[in-house]
Amino acid sequence: MCSGKNAMTKRNPSPAPVDPKRSANMARVRSKGNRSTELDMVRRLRAARLTGWRRHLRLPGTPDLAFPKAKVAVFLDGCFWHGCPKCYRAPKHNAEFWKQKVERNRKRDKAADSQLRAMGWNVVRVWEHSLRTPNIAEQRLRRALERAADAKQ
Repeated sequence: MCSGKNAMTKRNPSPAPVDPKRSANMARVRSKGNRSTELDMVRRLRAARLTGWRRHLRLPGTPDLAFPKAKVAVFLDGCFWHGCPKCYRAPKHNAEFWKQKVERNRKRDKAADSQLRAMGWNVVRVWEHSLRTPNIAEQRLRRALERAADAKQ
């Protein structure tokens, strides 16, 4: 086994960080309770008086938000982590690692979407950048909830 600076092992699949400050910054990123996406969306849902949602329901892919009665699962995808076609910029350091990481995330997203749809759920994916535009995410969510209500009738 190679013991070089950027060596990868089965136990630790990520390469050694190039910069300790960058490593510390990346370590602070959380998948749950993220202020820029999840908590912002929760605040918007409350302000819009949308009810009936739950956070982190145990479903395939663990949606950030779910409306169990309407069977609508909402994923708030970070532009960096999920490779947004509009604003993703690949890192220059460890480029191959990040390319594979984003590809794995996208593949996992598609698998979760397929599983949920097979279970009768509607899936809404919201890009992080769309939360910067007022009401876009809420409008998409309302349309999905209306479609789900229409399908039940």
